[in-house]
Amino acid sequence: MSKSNNVYKDAYNRCLRLLDETRSLPSEPELGTLLGVSRTTVRSILARMEETGLIAWNKRAKTVLREPRPDDFFPEEETDTLAEIIERSFMRRLLAGGAEAGMQINELELAREIGVGTTSVREFLIRFSRFGLIEKRRNSHWVLKGFTRAFALELTEIREMFELRSAAAFAALPQDSPVWADLERLEDEHRLLAREITTRFNAFSELDERFHRLIHRASHNRFIVDFYDVIAMIFHYHYQWNKAQERERNEVAVGEHLAYIEALKSRDLGKVDAACRKHLKSARQTLLTSIPESRSLQKP
Repeated sequence: MSKSNNVYKDAYNRCLRLLDETRSLPSEPELGTLLGVSRTTVRSILARMEETGLIAWNKRAKTVLREPRPDDFFPEEETDTLAEIIERSFMRRLLAGGAEAGMQINELELAREIGVGTTSVREFLIRFSRFGLIEKRRNSHWVLKGFTRAFALELTEIREMFELRSAAAFAALPQDSPVWADLERLEDEHRLLAREITTRFNAFSELDERFHRLIHRASHNRFIVDFYDVIAMIFHYHYQWNKAQERERNEVAVGEHLAYIEALKSRDLGKVDAACRKHLKSARQTLLTSIPESRSLQKP
Protein backbone atom coordinates (compact mmCIF):
# COMPACT_ATOMS: atom_id res chain seq x y z
CA MET A 1 0.00 0.00 0.00
CA SER A 2 1.46 3.34 -1.02
CA LYS A 3 2.01 6.23 1.36
CA SER A 4 -0.39 8.41 -0.63
CA ASN A 5 -3.11 5.74 -0.33
CA ASN A 6 -2.66 5.70 3.44
CA VAL A 7 -2.94 9.48 3.50
CA TYR A 8 -6.09 9.34 1.42
CA LYS A 9 -7.77 6.66 3.58
CA ASP A 10 -6.90 8.38 6.84
CA ALA A 11 -8.14 11.75 5.55
CA TYR A 12 -11.30 10.15 4.11
CA ASN A 13 -12.22 8.61 7.47
CA ARG A 14 -11.66 11.95 9.21
CA CYS A 15 -13.77 13.74 6.62
CA LEU A 16 -16.58 11.22 7.16
CA ARG A 17 -16.70 12.26 10.81
CA LEU A 18 -17.25 15.86 9.71
CA LEU A 19 -20.54 14.82 8.10
CA ASP A 20 -22.00 14.22 11.56
CA GLU A 21 -21.36 17.86 12.43
CA THR A 22 -22.57 19.77 9.37
CA ARG A 23 -25.09 19.82 6.54
CA SER A 24 -22.59 21.11 3.99
CA LEU A 25 -18.83 20.82 3.64
CA PRO A 26 -16.54 23.85 3.31
CA SER A 27 -14.52 24.80 0.24
CA GLU A 28 -11.75 22.57 -1.11
CA PRO A 29 -8.94 24.80 0.23
CA GLU A 30 -10.59 24.88 3.67
CA LEU A 31 -11.02 21.10 3.67
CA GLY A 32 -7.39 20.69 2.64
CA THR A 33 -6.25 22.83 5.56
CA LEU A 34 -8.63 21.11 7.97
CA LEU A 35 -7.52 17.60 6.96
CA GLY A 36 -3.89 18.49 6.30
CA VAL A 37 -3.90 17.11 2.74
CA SER A 38 -3.49 18.42 -0.80
CA ARG A 39 -6.36 19.68 -2.95
CA THR A 40 -5.94 16.65 -5.22
CA THR A 41 -6.56 14.36 -2.24
CA VAL A 42 -9.57 16.47 -1.21
CA ARG A 43 -11.10 16.06 -4.66
CA SER A 44 -10.61 12.30 -4.53
CA ILE A 45 -12.38 12.24 -1.16
CA LEU A 46 -15.30 14.31 -2.44
CA ALA A 47 -15.62 12.16 -5.56
CA ARG A 48 -15.90 8.98 -3.49
CA MET A 49 -18.42 10.58 -1.14
CA GLU A 50 -20.53 11.66 -4.10
CA GLU A 51 -20.29 8.18 -5.64
CA THR A 52 -21.48 6.50 -2.42
CA GLY A 53 -24.38 8.92 -1.97
CA LEU A 54 -22.98 10.70 1.07
CA ILE A 55 -22.97 14.14 -0.53
CA ALA A 56 -24.31 16.02 -3.54
CA TRP A 57 -21.34 17.84 -5.10
CA ASN A 58 -22.15 20.66 -7.48
CA LYS A 59 -19.06 22.83 -7.92
CA ARG A 60 -18.77 24.83 -4.68
CA ALA A 61 -21.86 23.31 -3.07
CA LYS A 62 -21.25 20.07 -1.16
CA THR A 63 -24.51 19.13 0.54
CA VAL A 64 -24.61 16.25 3.01
CA LEU A 65 -27.28 13.70 2.00
CA ARG A 66 -26.94 11.11 4.74
CA GLU A 67 -24.93 10.22 7.82
CA PRO A 68 -22.00 7.84 7.33
CA ARG A 69 -22.48 4.17 8.20
CA PRO A 70 -19.77 1.93 9.70
CA ASP A 71 -19.18 0.29 6.31
CA ASP A 72 -18.39 3.70 4.78
CA PHE A 73 -15.15 3.87 6.76
CA PHE A 74 -11.90 2.26 5.67
CA PRO A 75 -10.75 -0.36 8.23
CA GLU A 76 -8.52 1.13 10.92
CA GLU A 77 -5.72 -1.31 10.15
CA GLU A 78 -5.51 0.13 6.62
CA THR A 79 -4.82 3.63 7.83
CA ASP A 80 -1.94 5.28 9.62
CA THR A 81 -2.24 8.61 11.36
CA LEU A 82 -1.14 11.59 9.32
CA ALA A 83 1.77 12.15 11.71
CA GLU A 84 2.99 8.54 11.25
CA ILE A 85 2.76 8.82 7.47
CA ILE A 86 4.76 12.06 7.40
CA GLU A 87 7.34 10.73 9.85
CA ARG A 88 8.02 7.52 7.92
CA SER A 89 8.14 9.36 4.59
CA PHE A 90 10.59 11.88 6.05
CA MET A 91 12.84 9.11 7.38
CA ARG A 92 12.87 7.27 4.07
CA ARG A 93 13.72 10.50 2.26
CA LEU A 94 16.68 11.06 4.56
CA LEU A 95 18.04 7.58 3.91
CA ALA A 96 17.51 7.84 0.16
CA GLY A 97 19.33 11.18 0.13
CA GLY A 98 22.34 9.93 2.05
CA ALA A 99 21.39 11.84 5.21
CA GLU A 100 24.63 13.82 5.45
CA ALA A 101 24.90 16.86 7.69
CA GLY A 102 24.04 19.88 5.54
CA MET A 103 21.44 18.01 3.48
CA GLN A 104 18.70 20.39 2.29
CA ILE A 105 15.06 19.56 3.02
CA ASN A 106 12.33 21.44 1.15
CA GLU A 107 8.98 21.23 2.92
CA LEU A 108 7.04 21.96 -0.29
CA GLU A 109 8.71 19.08 -2.15
CA LEU A 110 8.24 16.76 0.83
CA ALA A 111 4.54 17.63 1.09
CA ARG A 112 4.05 17.06 -2.65
CA GLU A 113 5.87 13.73 -2.51
CA ILE A 114 3.72 12.45 0.37
CA GLY A 115 0.49 14.00 -0.90
CA VAL A 116 -0.29 16.09 2.20
CA GLY A 117 -0.60 19.77 2.99
CA THR A 118 2.53 21.84 3.66
CA THR A 119 1.15 22.93 7.04
CA SER A 120 1.24 19.36 8.35
CA VAL A 121 4.79 18.85 7.09
CA ARG A 122 5.93 22.16 8.60
CA GLU A 123 4.44 21.25 11.99
CA PHE A 124 6.25 17.92 11.89
CA LEU A 125 9.59 19.56 11.06
CA ILE A 126 9.15 22.17 13.79
CA ARG A 127 8.73 19.38 16.36
CA PHE A 128 12.07 17.89 15.38
CA SER A 129 13.80 21.26 15.27
CA ARG A 130 13.38 21.56 19.05
CA PHE A 131 16.08 18.91 19.47
CA GLY A 132 18.63 20.58 17.22
CA LEU A 133 18.52 17.85 14.58
CA ILE A 134 17.24 20.11 11.80
CA GLU A 135 17.33 23.88 11.41
CA LYS A 136 14.92 26.25 9.63
CA ARG A 137 16.22 28.36 6.77
CA ARG A 138 14.53 30.77 4.39
CA ASN A 139 11.96 29.95 1.72
CA SER A 140 10.53 26.78 3.23
CA HIS A 141 13.97 25.14 3.41
CA TRP A 142 15.45 23.19 6.29
CA VAL A 143 18.93 21.81 6.77
CA LEU A 144 19.93 18.55 8.44
CA LYS A 145 22.55 18.87 11.19
CA GLY A 146 24.93 16.41 12.77
CA PHE A 147 24.86 15.57 16.47
CA THR A 148 27.38 14.78 19.16
CA ARG A 149 28.11 11.66 21.19
CA ALA A 150 27.02 13.61 24.27
CA PHE A 151 23.62 14.18 22.64
CA ALA A 152 23.37 10.46 21.80
CA LEU A 153 24.26 9.44 25.36
CA GLU A 154 21.60 11.72 26.82
CA LEU A 155 19.06 10.30 24.40
CA THR A 156 19.91 6.68 25.25
CA GLU A 157 19.50 7.39 28.94
CA ILE A 158 16.01 8.78 28.44
CA ARG A 159 15.10 5.99 26.04
CA GLU A 160 16.03 3.34 28.58
CA MET A 161 13.95 4.99 31.30
CA PHE A 162 10.91 5.24 29.04
CA GLU A 163 11.10 1.80 27.48
CA LEU A 164 11.68 -0.08 30.73
CA ARG A 165 8.53 1.53 32.11
CA SER A 166 6.56 0.83 28.92
CA ALA A 167 7.71 -2.81 28.76
CA ALA A 168 6.57 -3.43 32.34
CA ALA A 169 3.20 -1.83 31.53
CA PHE A 170 2.90 -4.00 28.42
CA ALA A 171 3.48 -7.22 30.37
CA ALA A 172 0.73 -6.21 32.81
CA LEU A 173 -1.94 -5.73 30.13
CA PRO A 174 -4.94 -8.10 30.35
CA GLN A 175 -4.95 -11.16 28.11
CA ASP A 176 -7.89 -9.84 26.07
CA SER A 177 -6.04 -6.65 25.12
CA PRO A 178 -5.68 -6.38 21.31
CA VAL A 179 -1.95 -5.62 21.68
CA TRP A 180 -1.23 -9.31 22.24
CA ALA A 181 -2.55 -10.12 18.78
CA ASP A 182 -0.41 -7.27 17.42
CA LEU A 183 2.60 -8.77 19.20
CA GLU A 184 1.88 -12.21 17.70
CA ARG A 185 1.82 -10.73 14.20
CA LEU A 186 5.10 -8.92 14.82
CA GLU A 187 6.64 -12.15 16.12
CA ASP A 188 5.65 -13.91 12.88
CA GLU A 189 7.22 -11.10 10.85
CA HIS A 190 10.42 -11.33 12.89
CA ARG A 191 10.67 -15.09 12.36
CA LEU A 192 10.15 -14.65 8.62
CA LEU A 193 12.82 -11.95 8.47
CA ALA A 194 15.21 -14.13 10.48
CA ARG A 195 14.86 -16.84 7.82
CA GLU A 196 15.44 -14.36 5.00
CA ILE A 197 17.95 -12.08 6.72
CA THR A 198 20.66 -12.60 4.08
CA THR A 199 18.62 -10.88 1.37
CA ARG A 200 16.15 -8.77 3.40
CA PHE A 201 18.27 -7.39 6.24
CA ASN A 202 17.43 -3.80 5.25
CA ALA A 203 13.74 -4.53 6.01
CA PHE A 204 14.57 -4.54 9.72
CA SER A 205 14.40 -0.78 10.22
CA GLU A 206 10.65 -0.43 9.73
CA LEU A 207 9.92 -3.63 11.67
CA ASP A 208 12.08 -2.30 14.51
CA GLU A 209 10.14 0.95 14.56
CA ARG A 210 6.74 -0.77 14.69
CA PHE A 211 7.86 -3.15 17.43
CA HIS A 212 9.15 -0.45 19.76
CA ARG A 213 6.23 1.86 19.00
CA LEU A 214 3.83 -0.90 20.09
CA ILE A 215 5.70 -1.24 23.39
CA HIS A 216 5.74 2.52 24.04
CA ARG A 217 2.00 2.83 23.44
CA ALA A 218 1.41 0.48 26.36
CA SER A 219 2.64 3.25 28.68
CA HIS A 220 -0.53 5.27 27.95
CA ASN A 221 1.67 8.32 28.52
CA ARG A 222 1.36 10.94 25.80
CA PHE A 223 4.81 12.38 26.54
CA ILE A 224 6.52 9.01 26.16
CA VAL A 225 4.66 8.26 22.93
CA ASP A 226 5.42 11.73 21.54
CA PHE A 227 9.10 11.51 22.45
CA TYR A 228 9.31 8.20 20.64
CA ASP A 229 9.26 10.12 17.34
CA VAL A 230 12.68 11.50 18.21
CA ILE A 231 13.89 8.08 19.35
CA ALA A 232 12.85 6.62 15.98
CA MET A 233 14.68 9.42 14.19
CA ILE A 234 17.93 8.57 15.91
CA PHE A 235 17.97 4.86 16.72
CA HIS A 236 16.03 3.43 13.84
CA TYR A 237 17.52 5.55 11.08
CA HIS A 238 20.58 7.50 12.09
CA TYR A 239 22.85 4.60 13.03
CA GLN A 240 22.04 2.94 9.70
CA TRP A 241 23.77 5.74 7.84
CA ASN A 242 26.91 3.77 8.69
CA LYS A 243 26.41 0.67 6.52
CA ALA A 244 29.35 -1.27 7.97
CA GLN A 245 28.20 -4.73 9.10
CA GLU A 246 24.55 -3.73 8.71
CA ARG A 247 23.39 -7.28 7.98
CA GLU A 248 25.21 -8.70 11.01
CA ARG A 249 23.86 -5.96 13.29
CA ASN A 250 20.30 -6.47 12.12
CA GLU A 251 20.55 -10.24 12.46
CA VAL A 252 21.59 -9.85 16.10
CA ALA A 253 18.81 -7.31 16.70
CA VAL A 254 16.15 -9.63 15.24
CA GLY A 255 17.27 -12.34 17.67
CA GLU A 256 17.12 -9.91 20.58
CA HIS A 257 13.63 -8.84 19.55
CA LEU A 258 12.43 -12.43 19.52
CA ALA A 259 13.83 -12.97 23.02
CA TYR A 260 12.19 -9.69 24.10
CA ILE A 261 8.85 -10.82 22.66
CA GLU A 262 9.12 -14.17 24.44
CA ALA A 263 9.77 -12.34 27.72
CA LEU A 264 6.74 -10.09 27.22
CA LYS A 265 4.52 -13.08 26.51
CA SER A 266 5.76 -14.76 29.69
CA ARG A 267 4.58 -11.74 31.75
CA ASP A 268 7.57 -12.36 34.01
CA LEU A 269 8.76 -8.85 34.92
CA GLY A 270 12.27 -10.09 35.70
CA LYS A 271 12.61 -11.65 32.24
CA VAL A 272 11.07 -8.58 30.59
CA ASP A 273 13.50 -6.25 32.35
CA ALA A 274 16.52 -8.41 31.42
CA ALA A 275 15.53 -8.78 27.74
CA CYS A 276 14.75 -5.08 27.43
CA ARG A 277 18.05 -3.99 29.00
CA LYS A 278 20.07 -6.37 26.83
CA HIS A 279 18.50 -5.09 23.63
CA LEU A 280 18.78 -1.42 24.59
CA LYS A 281 22.44 -1.92 25.51
CA SER A 282 23.13 -3.31 22.02
CA ALA A 283 21.19 -0.46 20.38
CA ARG A 284 23.15 2.08 22.39
CA GLN A 285 26.49 0.57 21.36
CA THR A 286 25.41 0.43 17.71
CA LEU A 287 24.46 4.10 17.79
CA LEU A 288 27.67 5.23 19.49
CA THR A 289 29.80 3.19 17.10
CA SER A 290 28.26 5.09 14.19
CA ILE A 291 29.33 8.47 15.60
CA PRO A 292 33.03 9.40 15.34
CA GLU A 293 34.56 10.64 18.57
CA SER A 294 35.35 13.97 16.98
CA ARG A 295 31.88 14.67 15.61
CA SER A 296 30.20 17.85 16.81
CA LEU A 297 27.09 19.70 15.77
CA GLN A 298 27.68 21.01 12.29
CA LYS A 299 26.27 24.27 11.01
CA PRO A 300 26.63 24.50 7.23
